[in-house]
Amino acid sequence: MKKRTLLSFLPLFLIFFAACEKEEPAGEYYEVAVPITQSISEFRASVEIQEPRVITEAGKIYSYKDYVFVNDKYQGVHVIDNRDPYAPEKIHYINIPRNLDIAVKDDMLYADSGMDLVVFDISNIENIKQVERAKDVFSNVNFNIPEEAAFVDTESFDPEQEVILGYSMERRRIEMAAQPHWTVDNAALESSGGNSTGTGGSLARFKIVSDYLYVVDQQNISVFDVAALSQPQKVFEEYVGWDIETIFNQDDHLFLGSTTGMYIYSIENPEAPSFVSMIRHVLGCDPVVVKDDVAYVTVRGGNLCGQQESELLVIDVADKSNPQTLMTYEMQNPYGLGVREDQLFVCDGDAGLKIYNTTNTPDLTLTDHFEDVNTYDIIPLDEVLLMIGDNILHQYNYKNNEINLISSFNLN
Repeated sequence: MKKRTLLSFLPLFLIFFAACEKEEPAGEYYEVAVPITQSISEFRASVEIQEPRVITEAGKIYSYKDYVFVNDKYQGVHVIDNRDPYAPEKIHYINIPRNLDIAVKDDMLYADSGMDLVVFDISNIENIKQVERAKDVFSNVNFNIPEEAAFVDTESFDPEQEVILGYSMERRRIEMAAQPHWTVDNAALESSGGNSTGTGGSLARFKIVSDYLYVVDQQNISVFDVAALSQPQKVFEEYVGWDIETIFNQDDHLFLGSTTGMYIYSIENPEAPSFVSMIRHVLGCDPVVVKDDVAYVTVRGGNLCGQQESELLVIDVADKSNPQTLMTYEMQNPYGLGVREDQLFVCDGDAGLKIYNTTNTPDLTLTDHFEDVNTYDIIPLDEVLLMIGDNILHQYNYKNNEINLISSFNLN
């Protein structure tokens, strides 16, 4: 497949996007994504604790103590009082532009905001305060490109002065032969201790282990020392590969999901994760969870992530240096998943929530299927199963192998 990008050749801002596999004649019309920008100073000043509001598009969920945090994709975080799971209540909205992930340790909430890491003190949930902003610790790149775009025009974008908040679409006539330097073929580019931390789902890119925050972006893994809670220090960054999406921790290993496979890193030295192995799978979006010596991976196709097929993979990771796929199960449109004890929970998009018994892994038994719910991200806690989908936070009681709906809280 040919991959083309309309660029002004900013060496630190290469954005990749797929076009159709054919030679286009000169003068064809294309859908072009044009950046919507804001000055960096205004961007950084726009973080604010606000009153509860309607959600735009629910993203990932995170649980900490009696509260649930729901990401509003690329905009901020909704804070929900969940002391009574039968009647959850929105109590705050934290406006954080370009936010996708959070993690919490000892009442300090860490959130990405574009190229920065922002820290909030949530020890008094009624008086949340921003206490730190670590600047320029991530790349100033916005990969939230509309799927219909064939090209991205960054000619007037200055990454030293601006941030891309989003994109508008324009239909333009482009003569490929006249501007060959605008065409880029990028096919060749390629918890422990006494700490109080929260729990994220399988779609998370943030993970706190002891005194370290591990973050993955499209290409890299970064490590922050958060021993001094309000003053995170970046101590490590390393290139992993292209399209890194998720991170999961078990003991002294990190499991990274990407569109091409699952990476395993050792954190025996917590400040400097070291590559152990990788197992490849068909192209597709890829979260991962691990229990004992088995990793469960969903691979979502049918979009820009890869081919049409969607799958659930069962992978033997007893030998971290040589993981092996044991079984593959067909899925329709999977996103997040979670595992606890002998139950595996799979968010299969609009096909609903699927629950498997893992006792005889790799042979999984489908024990329940909630078909009338849209599913995206899920967290199996000790007492309650949290799930988000279609801007609704669902909570289930799943004791004694029985799963019953507690509440469905519409965030709109």
